Amino acid sequence: MAVLNASVITIGDELLIGQTIDTNSAYIAQELNKMGIWVRRRVAVGDVKEEIIQALEEERRCSQLIVITGGLGPTADDITKPLLTEYFGGKLVVNPKVLEHITYLFEKIYRRPGPILERNLKQAEVPDTCTVLHNARGSAPGMWFETDPGNLAKSVAVISLPGVPHEMKGLMEEEVLPRLQGRFRTPAIVHRTAFTAGQGESVIAELLLDFEKKLPPHIRLAYLPNYGMVKLRLTSQGDDAAMVEQEIAPYFQQLQMLVKDYLVSNEDEGLEIVIGKLLKARGKTMGTAESCTGGYIAHLITSIPGSSAYFLGAVVSYANAVKENVLHVKKETLQTAGAVSEETVREMVQGVLDVLQTDYALAVSGIMGPDGGTEAKPVGTVWVAAGSREKTVTVQLHLRFDRQRNISMTASRALDFLRRFILTNN
Repeated sequence: MAVLNASVITIGDELLIGQTIDTNSAYIAQELNKMGIWVRRRVAVGDVKEEIIQALEEERRCSQLIVITGGLGPTADDITKPLLTEYFGGKLVVNPKVLEHITYLFEKIYRRPGPILERNLKQAEVPDTCTVLHNARGSAPGMWFETDPGNLAKSVAVISLPGVPHEMKGLMEEEVLPRLQGRFRTPAIVHRTAFTAGQGESVIAELLLDFEKKLPPHIRLAYLPNYGMVKLRLTSQGDDAAMVEQEIAPYFQQLQMLVKDYLVSNEDEGLEIVIGKLLKARGKTMGTAESCTGGYIAHLITSIPGSSAYFLGAVVSYANAVKENVLHVKKETLQTAGAVSEETVREMVQGVLDVLQTDYALAVSGIMGPDGGTEAKPVGTVWVAAGSREKTVTVQLHLRFDRQRNISMTASRALDFLRRFILTNN
């Protein structure tokens, strides 16, 4: 069975200048890939009619499916709907169901005083050449076009969705994906992902050199490095998902054995999920004492549903006064060793264990930059401590990145350090 190729076009000047980060195309690509549709290209264009048309023409040559996001709002720079109306040779008509939904939103949900603005009512106008996709989360409907509806073998489906991520995701889940499953017959694409920590991409690649050479041509290995970790993804495809899974399984087992010293998980999941599973399995709890990360580690952990079962809280001790008054770090320690020191993070661990009454604690203190460093403690110097009431261990990091990356790297290294501590100190 041939793979169905797709393209994703995101529209908006704000994407090109970096004012808005494009998360839409990543989400759409992931969802399409899950159902066996291969995204060949992701293209960003500005709010320029000629450039949008050019992108459409180019993607039609290589894809049977094109998903567009953006440009469906009520303002003058939202040009996608009139452009597609012209492109597909239609005219704008009021859709009664969309008009009813818009009226409901403004009168019952938004509860805005006064009459509905004309520009909002005009969102009920849709091209008469499209299938309207109901947007339950907003006022701009989605639209489904076919370039040659009388010839499905040669037709290209063009789907236009709002650029607001929440609305786009709702339309994908409730309208687009179910219709695609009915419209196209796609192969099974199977991914198996493991991730490692503690070594860089080059070291992991050396371990897998012979393994990768012996893989069948239709099974591909991808390296996905990120913040001190390397994800390893095996991908294969076929007509029958169960058979593809069965074929790829022994290769995935072999891969895990080759990287066993650095293996964190054999699922596509973050360290914050792995930590949660460890703690839940042991019936244990944890807390954090964060200085240089400003609560970022706690944010990662609490982004996981159900984390309240094992994460009791955090003390963001950014100032020395908080370290001293809340975590009871000794004044002498701060004066002699300094806030960024092994001694301080050891005392921070014990302090947060006392304050939060947890089984495990994680503490970090460092210099994230771009300034604040000294010759003895340059920017990127970080001390990490993980511990329990019986034992505390520490490690010093020497990072070399910008502030945000240093914070992210500290969080991932610290979580992995805690993971290893939990595994060896039940």
